[in-house]
Amino acid sequence: MHITDIMRGDSPTFSFEFFPPKTPAAAEVLYQTIRDLESYMPHFVSVTYGAGGSTRDLTHDLVERIQHTTKLDPIPHLTCICHNEDEIEAILLRYARSAIGNILALGGDRPRDIPYDKSRDSFQHAIDLVKFIRRFNESGAHPDRRGFGIGVAGFPEGHPATPNRLVEMNHLKAKVDAGAEYIVTQLFFDNRDFLDFRERCALADIHIPIIAGIMPVTSMNGFKRIAELAGGARFPAKLLRALQRCENDPEMVRRVGVQFAVEQCQDLLDNNVAGIHFYTLNRSDATRVIFDSLGIPRRRSARAPTVQSSDEVRKRLAN
Repeated sequence: MHITDIMRGDSPTFSFEFFPPKTPAAAEVLYQTIRDLESYMPHFVSVTYGAGGSTRDLTHDLVERIQHTTKLDPIPHLTCICHNEDEIEAILLRYARSAIGNILALGGDRPRDIPYDKSRDSFQHAIDLVKFIRRFNESGAHPDRRGFGIGVAGFPEGHPATPNRLVEMNHLKAKVDAGAEYIVTQLFFDNRDFLDFRERCALADIHIPIIAGIMPVTSMNGFKRIAELAGGARFPAKLLRALQRCENDPEMVRRVGVQFAVEQCQDLLDNNVAGIHFYTLNRSDATRVIFDSLGIPRRRSARAPTVQSSDEVRKRLAN
């Protein structure tokens, strides 16, 4: 389904992010998560893309398996890192043949474990990838005459590579002018950052849907990893204080993190957010608690889950 169909209407969208599993045990966790979350009938799910080829084939396989064996609508990430135009075109053709409706076009993270020379990449910045996908759309190679819906990333706390916030907004506006149709933000914990970002987008004449990225803190180790993502994350004192009170009690840490995310989402909904995108880390527990706590009715189009059991998932999705 094209993003313009997904975002139609005044109601906010709800979506989840998965990443490709690397081990059988991780695959079992993910497949259980898919089974748990499919009945919520999210508007879409995104699938991440490894830096420098680390999980790329796994991404393509997972996207197609979700597309063909579940009722979920997958949106694959696609990055500039370590790619030439022929490779990107081949990926787009593969996704077009599978009737994938949308792409999230990203700059991507530099690979850590292989030699990397950015100057060798055909796409130096996400805008170059957006332009390429738009040309692909215009070629008529996609079964939908509109081609892929093109999404880009937004950074409520600021892009780590662009400290100048005015320049950052110019770059985002350029991506929209090049063909981007929706924005999914990096995670954040202070809604004031998101609301300010949304207002600055409007002032920059950016009027496409802005979907808020939410990642609940579910453990102290996870909390420390989040602090390293995308050049760091700002944690409000309120959240830090609550976590410090219970840092030696894993269950209370999870409860505090989930409750904070619930309050974040409630406030975003009160402020007419276009959509909320949950970074699940391939686990469903926290996401289901948050979703249920918000009192959101299941979509009317929801049907019985395609994936009925972990055994069936393994048979249909496992290698």
